[in-house]
Amino acid sequence: MINVRKSFFSLFGLYLIFSNGECCIDDGKLGSFMLFLIILKFSQYVVLTYAQSQVRKSQKVDSVHCLNKQDQHSGTLNVFLYILLFCHTPGCYLPKPNITLKAINDKQTLVVSWLVKRSSFVGDIYEIELSRTEQHTVIYTTNVSVSPGGSAEYTWTWISDLPLECVDHSVRMRYYNQSVQSPWSNWITNSGVKANDKSQIFPSNRVLRQGSSAMFCCIPPTGVNVKRMTFRNKEYRLLSIGGGVKAITVNNLTIPEGIIKHLILSCDDATGKSVHVSNYISFPPQKPRNLSCVTFDMVSVTCTWDSPRKQLPFDRNVQIYTLHIENSDKAPFPCEQSSCTFPAVPHQQDYNISVWVKDKLGEEMERYSFNISDRVFPVVKSLRVNRGVTGATVSWSMQESLTHMNLICQVATVPLGTMELRCNNIMSSFCDAKLEHLVPNTKYNVRVRCTVNGRLWGEWAEGSFTTDLLVSLDLWRRIQPLSNSRTRQVTLMWKPRIAGTAATINIQEYTVQWSQEGQTESKNSSVGQAVMSIGPGKCDFTVQALLPSGTSIPANITIPPAEHKENLPVQKRLDSTSEGGFNLTWEEQSTATCGYVVEWCMLGNAVPCTLQWNVPEENNALFLHASEFQAGNRYTFYIYGCTDNGHRLLEMQTGYSQEFKSVQRPSLVEPVQSTSSSVTLEWHYNEDDPAQPAFIMGYLVTVQEVGSVLLPDRSNVSVADPHMKFVTIEGLKENTEYTCSVSALTKEGPGLPASITFRTKINYSSLILKVLTPIFLLMGCTVLLWSQVKIVRSGLKEIFIYPAGMNIKTPEFEGFLHETDQWLQSQKPEECISCDIEILNGRPSLNEITALRDSELMNEPCSPSLQSSLSSSSPSCMLLEANYCPQLATLPWDRPASQQVTSLMNRSYLYTLKEGYSEPPKVVFSETKSSFETSDCPLESCGVIYGYIANDSL
Repeated sequence: MINVRKSFFSLFGLYLIFSNGECCIDDGKLGSFMLFLIILKFSQYVVLTYAQSQVRKSQKVDSVHCLNKQDQHSGTLNVFLYILLFCHTPGCYLPKPNITLKAINDKQTLVVSWLVKRSSFVGDIYEIELSRTEQHTVIYTTNVSVSPGGSAEYTWTWISDLPLECVDHSVRMRYYNQSVQSPWSNWITNSGVKANDKSQIFPSNRVLRQGSSAMFCCIPPTGVNVKRMTFRNKEYRLLSIGGGVKAITVNNLTIPEGIIKHLILSCDDATGKSVHVSNYISFPPQKPRNLSCVTFDMVSVTCTWDSPRKQLPFDRNVQIYTLHIENSDKAPFPCEQSSCTFPAVPHQQDYNISVWVKDKLGEEMERYSFNISDRVFPVVKSLRVNRGVTGATVSWSMQESLTHMNLICQVATVPLGTMELRCNNIMSSFCDAKLEHLVPNTKYNVRVRCTVNGRLWGEWAEGSFTTDLLVSLDLWRRIQPLSNSRTRQVTLMWKPRIAGTAATINIQEYTVQWSQEGQTESKNSSVGQAVMSIGPGKCDFTVQALLPSGTSIPANITIPPAEHKENLPVQKRLDSTSEGGFNLTWEEQSTATCGYVVEWCMLGNAVPCTLQWNVPEENNALFLHASEFQAGNRYTFYIYGCTDNGHRLLEMQTGYSQEFKSVQRPSLVEPVQSTSSSVTLEWHYNEDDPAQPAFIMGYLVTVQEVGSVLLPDRSNVSVADPHMKFVTIEGLKENTEYTCSVSALTKEGPGLPASITFRTKINYSSLILKVLTPIFLLMGCTVLLWSQVKIVRSGLKEIFIYPAGMNIKTPEFEGFLHETDQWLQSQKPEECISCDIEILNGRPSLNEITALRDSELMNEPCSPSLQSSLSSSSPSCMLLEANYCPQLATLPWDRPASQQVTSLMNRSYLYTLKEGYSEPPKVVFSETKSSFETSDCPLESCGVIYGYIANDSL
């Protein structure tokens, strides 16, 4: 019996291995396990059969007893197979899951939780269904896989787009283990809100996320319908949720621009009642940026960060900041919106912190790690300055907890620069630094900051101080010898020079002390000058200013002996700068052992002179600003070198800060010396007059003929030498009136002109030459032509005597000319008309042609057409000369060699109609020409043919 029991438990343990401890086993594992049992049963059968055959042969008692045990094992195996088949019947299912449900209305979230059995080797799959309303309308289904492991509570979260208060929300679950499916759990319901006497709207007084979409529902009382819903005074389409509940969807929520960031939602029901709620729009928390931490004293740590987006005033979405030290057991520290201070953990160097920001729309977090020794931010305290004239001592204190560390401090002084020093005074928390080479009576700004090991510099601690006062005097003198005496009058003048840029101070009075020939005298003065009388010998003066805090630096000057005479140097012209100031330079002198002095008069060279002087800081240069001078005034600068025996004049430089061209007019000398072709002008002018508003560079002489424009090339004559005051101008016309003007030239242009008018003389020799030249030419021609007097006489007759038969009366001729002029003015220009006459027959001799021409012309009357047209007005006709354009015509056919083509072209004609002629008309030719082409035969002669062509147009 014991063996049977052992066999049964052995098989049951093997089953539990295959079934993972469950009563039921899936098909796959069950098949494997049954196959294992069948193999085991078959092997048992084979062994048992073999044993029985051996027993029959041996017939031993022990063998029979062994066979009985094998039968018992076989029976046990059969019993276990029956139990296995019973466990695999369809009635063997997984248990129903047990779930809990939690609702978070503000976040519209449902949290489902259940216990998970982790003893199995294979994970389970859980199927979850969510439904709305009492009818359990399924709106969402999902599967959740749970990995194998120990027993624990598992949660699943679902966020609803509809507020949970609007309707009932229910959840149920079942799970799968291998191929086995558990039954559904019971529905767990989160009940919605039921309206009583008036409608309710959800969500209400809630903070909504900017840019998101939201659903708003209106729950009416039982039996009442929702008529409409409006959001920001805009009506939206109603969605039916169930149970009379209506909802709307609003996309892209935006933050209102008013002070209160709320939005109004309204719901109207069928009874006419309206309800209104407000919701607020905001943005979710932003992740902190630029998170960093520092410590000022190794006792507390301050962390700061930036928020990408600052909250607006009156925002209902309150954000809460907390700081967690993750590598310590300290509780979270509450923080401000952008900073947090917490005590340092003793003996802890490394910190891992996280900053959390939470609000109604979510949470964000940022982590940061640091070593506290690397984040030390030293603070300078108690900054003090102990000042002097040219130096100062700056001292400050530090936190005592930092004195044992490697402190490095910087001291910055404007404008000296920055100095760096170590501050490791363990016995005291004070540090100091010395400042040197400071300017007296000057305000300085000093700043100090420190660092530990040079990693992180602290903030600057700022202060200011003014160095002590230092006053010196610029001393000068004026020496005037008195008449009829060896006594000299010395006027001392001085100007206080306060070093630095601080405000001036009150000088009480001045002390003047002088010594001459072993005698010392002194006097006090409340103004900046003093007058003393001294003898002819050398004299030394000392002047000091009395200050509230002491005296100034003594100023010394030496007056040379009276017998000392100086040679005046040559004046040098000085050009002003572009700004109108003076840039004085001179050669350094080895004898000038105690500096230089530049002297000038305030109003230039005008009288009286208000003396000014300047002690240059450089050895051979001085710049004087334009604001100290007046434009148009000439200034003379006297440069003195300081020697052991007094000041010696080195150079004299003169110039203008700005020149004007309005200089004085020259004075012309009269009478003007002129010839028939030139003039010499002379004038008087004081070019070195110091009252002139500019330097005289020369003169400009202008010559102009009266009543005409300027003469070319000789209109303007420049005289480059201001000391040359005459000029001769050549190339003028004789007996012509001219105006000359003379003006002084400056750098800015010509000044005021002085003018004079003169007339050039007549050139009589030229006139005589012009008269005698034609007389001599006429006499020469007469002598040459005397031998040809007859020919000349006949020619003159043809020119000056009327032809035979011409009887022209003077009145008639004048009338004829007048009518002809009137007629010609009324005519319009027309193109010339030419007539060509060509003769093809053989040409007669020239004599025959001439005879024929004369006979025809003398006997030919006017043309019939012309006579008929003029019969009523005049019995005769006359030819007038008219312009004619000749034209040469060429035959288009070949002509015989024996023929000669003659072209006749009329050049001019005269014709007229005149009443009152008593004599028969005559034909007169003013000009008649003809042209003939050259014959091919050289033996033929050429002839001239005169022709007449009547004009029938008149």
